[in-house]
Amino acid sequence: MSFVRLRPALCTAVMAAGLAALPLQADTLRIATMGEPSSLDPHKISGTWENDVAGDLFEGLITEAANGERIPGVAESWEISEDGTVYIFRLRENARWSDGEPVTAEDFVFAFRRILDPATAADYAYLLYPVKNAEVVYGGDAEPETLGIEALDNHTLRITLERSTPYFLDQLSHYTAYPVPRHVVKEHGDRWSRPANLVSNGPFKIQRWQSQTRIEVVRNEHFHDADNVALDQVIYFPIEERNTALNRFRAGEIDVARDFPTQQYGWLRDNLPEATHTAPFLGIYYYTLNTREGHPTADPRVREALSLAVRREVITDRILGTGEVPAYSFVPPGISHYEPAMLEFSELSQDERMERARELMSEAGYGPDNPLQLRLRYNTSEDHRQVAIAIGAMWEPLGVQVDLFNSEVAVHYTDLRQGDFDVGRAGWIGDYNDAQNFLSLLESGVGNNYGAYSNEQFDALMREAAETQDLERRGEIMAEAERIALADSATLPIYYYVSRNLVNPALQGWENNIEDIHRSRWVSFEE
Repeated sequence: MSFVRLRPALCTAVMAAGLAALPLQADTLRIATMGEPSSLDPHKISGTWENDVAGDLFEGLITEAANGERIPGVAESWEISEDGTVYIFRLRENARWSDGEPVTAEDFVFAFRRILDPATAADYAYLLYPVKNAEVVYGGDAEPETLGIEALDNHTLRITLERSTPYFLDQLSHYTAYPVPRHVVKEHGDRWSRPANLVSNGPFKIQRWQSQTRIEVVRNEHFHDADNVALDQVIYFPIEERNTALNRFRAGEIDVARDFPTQQYGWLRDNLPEATHTAPFLGIYYYTLNTREGHPTADPRVREALSLAVRREVITDRILGTGEVPAYSFVPPGISHYEPAMLEFSELSQDERMERARELMSEAGYGPDNPLQLRLRYNTSEDHRQVAIAIGAMWEPLGVQVDLFNSEVAVHYTDLRQGDFDVGRAGWIGDYNDAQNFLSLLESGVGNNYGAYSNEQFDALMREAAETQDLERRGEIMAEAERIALADSATLPIYYYVSRNLVNPALQGWENNIEDIHRSRWVSFEE
């Protein structure tokens, strides 16, 4: 392990900025992620904090450049049929697993069949529904062998789609489309992803996982581009408390904090301007509303009243203040071939919104004399807590009493999927630049549809959009579906994200991008 000290000029600049001028481990990158991964199996994860680790360990057919653009991964080239339904991928002959075994087309076939096997219970399997027969296979109505993926030889893979899907190449960079080592899974079963057994094909391989403390990975010498990977090691620290991450960053104990407390933004901007990164982000912060029978939020009048009472500008401008934009649609702006629908009350004054909200609550049988008791869950974060407290106060004039529950991120999302909430904090970061990626969260039966919202007309429009080849017309159909969901108060959008990161100024290769994806493969320290 080699060590270097900061150059005197850089050392002075760092000290002036309020960072500890400690020796840097030039070959080790230390990252504070925002939670403990539930697994290192790409078929068993669903969070952005898990993507930080999985995306360093594994590589799909397509991968991401430093700026977020899609580039060749395991596939060095591909051909697409004229009708856009058949893809032929040529795999790199030097693609290897970390145990030295070749990565073959059969590994991808095995992985796709595995994630779409109902027994795997993958929350994100639906992202692969564009593949022919994927949905019926996942539903248990067809055999995995009928899936539209085939190994023509060890290094040639054919994928057949149900229909032309313009964003399919983008999807293939997502961890749902990563290969898994067939030979290791067959030997160890579900225990294959434990650190002692894990074999991966990305730029790094697992070294150690100390639960709730750190995950260590080292450079994978068998990676096809290993000579251009500068780092020898990456250490991920699962630090959910943003102030703790900030303090450790300032102390020089970590190089990257994958979020920071918004309350500190003014100080960070003034004192650590070169380390403080904010950028537009393809994501939505929202509250999911439980529509299951027996929950008060199953009543659409209650859902609409709650949405009307939320003063989004107060949250973005006074509580957060790092450039977030109030959300009056579920799909963020900036999506290709799409103009988001808007909540009908977006043009009303706050007084008009509150008047309508009181009427709706009264119709539903609630008010100051008959208060509505709600359970609001959020995952541990000072920002989430501040937002929850503020929204609870905004609901008080409607006769709403809020009980707040917080838990660490993995437990929180388990509670949401099990329906153990009335209102739940959620966020969604675009996996690819398409409105379908957001609206699919409201389709019936989707694992990440936490509130179990179901509307036949909405589902029918989403199916129609999937069959529509004209991109502009397809966008119009999805916008109509979004209008239905918004009119139904299917969810409560609060604000559109900006990405927030603290990054050691000595790092090179860290580039802001709209998806906030940063693979350690591209990162190095100044010499």
